[in-house]
Amino acid sequence: MSERIFETVVTTCSTEGGVHVAPMGVRYAGDEVVLKPFRPSRTLDNVLATRTAVLNVLTDVRVFAGCVTGRREWPTVPVAGCAPAVRLACAHSHVLLRLAGTSDDAQRPTLRLARLHEVQHTAFPGFNRAQAAVIEGAVLVSRLHLLPREKIDTELAYLQIAIDRTAGPPEQEAWDWLQEAVARHHAAAVGVA
Repeated sequence: MSERIFETVVTTCSTEGGVHVAPMGVRYAGDEVVLKPFRPSRTLDNVLATRTAVLNVLTDVRVFAGCVTGRREWPTVPVAGCAPAVRLACAHSHVLLRLAGTSDDAQRPTLRLARLHEVQHTAFPGFNRAQAAVIEGAVLVSRLHLLPREKIDTELAYLQIAIDRTAGPPEQEAWDWLQEAVARHHAAAVGVA
């Protein structure tokens, strides 16, 4: 299995049809997609209940930043022939996945998912530097409780360079959400100290 991790967005549904959108680092192992969600996880619960997930490839980095800052409502489209399953409306492509196997772990179980079919909706244009910076910033924000303030501030200052040079309005909006989340975290830490 490749140890390289690719940042994607996974959509799952509960047995009642409730949609959950989650940025996730995935690994590819041949024809399988490997997810390792932390417990507790709605993605984990939904995949175990329905045995289905959808991997979304997209460039609208507001989804990544939005999900880690509490904005989880994104337009979705039903995946034809598979209920309950939805993809993000902004996805350039999606892959319908079916649970093929699990390895239990108290903290991070492994889910091996087989690719059922893949659909390309639009050409993938690639990422600009600001989009990559937002994705990296979203990863940092998802780990605010684990990282020292100095590391967070240093990394965000470096990523700001790409934002200043290449961000369009969507990337700037996403970056602002991340900056607000960091400011709230720092303010809460000062209030506790």
